[in-house]
Amino acid sequence: MRASLLHKKYLHIILPVFIGSVIAYLDRVNIAYAALTMNADLGFSAQVYGAGAGIFFIGYILFEVPGAIIAERWSPRSWLARILVTWGMISVFMAFIRSPWQFYLVRFLLGAAEASFYPVVYASVIPRWFTPQERPKAIALMLTSLQASAILGAPFAGWLLDISAFGLSGWQMLFMLEALPALVFGAVIIFILPDRPADARWLTPEERRNLTDCFLRETAEKKARRRYSIWQAMADPEVLKLCLIYFLWCTGFWGFNYWMPTALKELSGWSHGAIGWLVALPMALSMAVMLSIAASSARTGEKRWHGALPLFAAAIGMAAGACTTDPRLNFMCVCLTAIGVYGAFGVWWSYPTSFLSGTAAAAAVGLINSCGNTGGYVGPYLNGFVKQATGSFFCASLILSAMLAAGGALMLTLKNRSNRLSGSSG
Repeated sequence: MRASLLHKKYLHIILPVFIGSVIAYLDRVNIAYAALTMNADLGFSAQVYGAGAGIFFIGYILFEVPGAIIAERWSPRSWLARILVTWGMISVFMAFIRSPWQFYLVRFLLGAAEASFYPVVYASVIPRWFTPQERPKAIALMLTSLQASAILGAPFAGWLLDISAFGLSGWQMLFMLEALPALVFGAVIIFILPDRPADARWLTPEERRNLTDCFLRETAEKKARRRYSIWQAMADPEVLKLCLIYFLWCTGFWGFNYWMPTALKELSGWSHGAIGWLVALPMALSMAVMLSIAASSARTGEKRWHGALPLFAAAIGMAAGACTTDPRLNFMCVCLTAIGVYGAFGVWWSYPTSFLSGTAAAAAVGLINSCGNTGGYVGPYLNGFVKQATGSFFCASLILSAMLAAGGALMLTLKNRSNRLSGSSG
């Protein structure tokens, strides 16, 4: 019965948010591939591109916490549908930018539209359906969408950049075509993703009752240990430490993701198509490692080392990549960095809900994600600024490597919160 119920939850809960996340990540990072030709067409410098890539996160940060709270108090599925439709509409405008300020404005609006997508999933969707023991694997499965979007999107983007049609350049067609799935799926998700087990017709009455009782029991246990208000959760020292760790991590993560195709092409001289296909390998490797780490954490209950070791690996990969000019060795370092920056996600997002619930969890997860997304601005901008000033990514890569290592070290100082509460989905 337990295996059958878990299969149902993966199919009806994880699959819809997986699809939404694939679309989100495509529309967030397609700029990294568009930049291979867009920057030259529009005359954008490395600093302009870095600022525009990063300003997405300013809009994201401003609306992250309010959106997460609204979704928890109102309806997670309705809020996710709103997010998808609005960011799909804004994504279309990326095809028609002509100046740096238009670039900055549309990227800012895109971030504002997408804000709170992941906090809603982490704090309002998954905890209602999955026990603490199940969450690391469930979150990791959902977050394989990040690598899946790159595996699917990078070759498509590389191919499309060399095609012009209907008076549009390849990078313009890329933005327009990848905006359509968000519009379509936004209209679909509201019908296929229930807000809570009591609304799920695909569950038996007993399964609905067990899942509801499990979630209520877990919430009661957390409140018995300590009842958090929204402001207490956001000011909690452990939450603030999580904010700092995620800032350091995301500075390296987004500095890597937004600049990796450009840096690899400059070093190797490989074609757009070759870059697109090659990116699939590190993403596939990081996907496998992320699932393995999440499964290990779920089995043992340990979180800190499962989160820290991947960040140490990423720091080594990024630093080593900065020190080699051989394209093949550099690509091996790209693979190691990708494994590291993606590897701990499943474990990471199960941590805040191990001691928070309800609107307190939603607000804290929104705050943590906002701080991480501040790093999402700093990382790409730092790379662009240093590249403009020095003509090389070397110094920026060493700084990002140090930040990833510091994030891993801080992760080892977190409290030892196990996956194991008494709740069970039976």
